[in-house]
Amino acid sequence: MTDIAARLPRHALPQSAIALVVLGVFVLLFLAGIGFGSTWIPLETVAQVLLGGGEKTEKLVVLQLRLPRVAAAAISGGAIAFAGYLLQRITRNELASPGVLGVVDGAALGVVLFMAIFASETNSLTVSVAWQPLAAALGAIAAVSLVFILSGRQASSAIRLLLFGIAVAAVCKALTTIFMLAGPIYQASQAARWLAGSVNTINVMEIQLMLLVLVPTGLIALIAARHLPPADLDDTSSRSIGLNLPLYRVAIFFLAALLTAGAVAFAGGVSFIGLMAPHLARLLVGRARGAGILVSILLGAIILIGADLLVRVAFAPMEVPAGTVTAVIGAPYFLYLLMRKDRSNG
Repeated sequence: MTDIAARLPRHALPQSAIALVVLGVFVLLFLAGIGFGSTWIPLETVAQVLLGGGEKTEKLVVLQLRLPRVAAAAISGGAIAFAGYLLQRITRNELASPGVLGVVDGAALGVVLFMAIFASETNSLTVSVAWQPLAAALGAIAAVSLVFILSGRQASSAIRLLLFGIAVAAVCKALTTIFMLAGPIYQASQAARWLAGSVNTINVMEIQLMLLVLVPTGLIALIAARHLPPADLDDTSSRSIGLNLPLYRVAIFFLAALLTAGAVAFAGGVSFIGLMAPHLARLLVGRARGAGILVSILLGAIILIGADLLVRVAFAPMEVPAGTVTAVIGAPYFLYLLMRKDRSNG
């Protein structure tokens, strides 16, 4: 009996149970996010409408007014968390995240430039808003490319990537501020809303555009993630099993940049989710790849849905960006991780 127990996968049952609990929390919070508003809709009624039932008024409120907001938070939070998971695993550093490595600020600069170039004086874009995710993606890829170029041959050093990532993020943030100040007032107000990270005005069309970018990118990232455990090895060991680690690392960084860009292009510059969610997932389920990805995505969705729900409850009827909550929570958490890592290295 003891031998049989010893051969069983350690942590298999706890990981499954934890994943189910996290999934349950996500479902309840998702329903609560839809139910809360100027008038409370019971969770059972929300579930009934989502399954095709309910009255006409309930369908209008749930499907047209509240579902896009909560769905945007779930999709964006999950995508950013997945990007953070990939970056932390490929750099072997728990401090890596889309924000720390300059991806979010690069995407922000891309969006502000998009607004500056293609916005007219009548407060409208001269091109379709469907191009905005592309602008964010180009900005994110340009930022992460610059990080790799500056890191040079030492791009395998996680600390070097983090340092250059922080520097590139600071430059992108400064340029974003300059373009906002130099542009018209309406452009500054639009950019400020985006930078704060808000999901309250996202509509169904924007949800469809987000999915159009994130679904194929996410599927490719899932396929690429199969090689993440070998990527924890050094360059020599990775080559021995047929993995070109430098090329693979670049591919993972670009996939993380696309996931982040597709998420923040409409939800805005939400910060620290890519740092917190993968780290919390690792604390809950360890380093298991499948469970880690699933729980990271669910936790990212939970964090952003919860942040949006919190600002709706605390500041009603004002609309406060959900990104302010993730920043207030995430910044101290980042400092905690940084100090803990410094103590462990010291």
